[in-house]
Amino acid sequence: MAQESPKNSAAEIPVTSNGEVDDSHEHGFNRDLKRSLPAGLGLSETQITSHGFDSTKEGVIEAGAFQGSPAPPLPSVMSPSRVAASRLAQQGSDLIVPAGGQRTQTKGGPVILADEIKNPAMEKLELVRKWSLNTYKCTRQIISEKLGRGSRTVDLELEAQIDILRDNKKKYENILRLAQTLSTQLFQMVHTQRQLGDAFADLSLKSLELHEEFGYNADTQKLLAKNGETLLGAINFFIASVNTLVNKTIEDTLMTVKQYESARIEYDAYRTDLEELNLGPRDANTLPKIEQSQHLFQAHKEKYDKMRNDVSIKLKFLEENKVKVLHNQLVLFHNAIAAYFAGNQKQLEQTLKQFHIKLKTPGVDAPSWLEEQ
Repeated sequence: MAQESPKNSAAEIPVTSNGEVDDSHEHGFNRDLKRSLPAGLGLSETQITSHGFDSTKEGVIEAGAFQGSPAPPLPSVMSPSRVAASRLAQQGSDLIVPAGGQRTQTKGGPVILADEIKNPAMEKLELVRKWSLNTYKCTRQIISEKLGRGSRTVDLELEAQIDILRDNKKKYENILRLAQTLSTQLFQMVHTQRQLGDAFADLSLKSLELHEEFGYNADTQKLLAKNGETLLGAINFFIASVNTLVNKTIEDTLMTVKQYESARIEYDAYRTDLEELNLGPRDANTLPKIEQSQHLFQAHKEKYDKMRNDVSIKLKFLEENKVKVLHNQLVLFHNAIAAYFAGNQKQLEQTLKQFHIKLKTPGVDAPSWLEEQ
């Protein structure tokens, strides 16, 4: 009645009639393993031997060189799973091969655009090429104007204002140079008067017979030296203001004028180039050049108009500022000179207070921060 349980073939251990373990199945397994390995891999024959239960060499793995005949190579077949197959299919769909033959990846991973990458060396070379072409055209325009062969764009009203400004700058520089000379000479005179007053004061103490005479002259020279220092302060203030007007305000306007002239030369150069192309034949080769030249001409015309407008505005503000500054400085210079030579010390000091001029007392250092506190 008892049913026999199914036996697992992997768990069966065959035993011979003598009680020893039959190893014929092991040799068969090794033989099948050798056949399954592809030839040429240089693998060694691996044999697993089993001994009796009482053996001391239980579980020894013996390895030796493969001595059998080479089996024909079996093809390597890989059976990927469904997940791997779906991934490979997705990656294949992400690769798009354009008509030019270059492959770009649109999804996942780094995007490589071989044709879109710009070489820095090529960019610099292109900039040098454009600069050389622009310089050549401008140089040709300048030479043509000097030789009387080329035409130039002239704004008569603006050019007249620029010429007046340059002429006035030269005259103001001459006034500035003469005022600096007067200041240097006045400083030497004041220094001499001060030394002369000290000498008279010393003699008035040592000469009893001429005590009063030396004393009068000493007081006079010291007063002249003091008034000279006041006049010197007014002149130096006048020099500083005129110097700022000439070397900063006017110079800044003239820098804008130079930029305007450069823009005018570029405008005339590209205008001449466009006129030459329009006079030539019109065909499939020249039409793109004419269109490009028209575009460049329009760009330089806008730049020229902008710079002309900037120069006009700066000239207007400069004229207003110049009149205001020179009016105050000329009044200061006149009143100071007149009061000094009239001997009117109060008027001279009042002139300095009117223009907020502070004189530095000679021989007296500036107060320390402790004294100011």
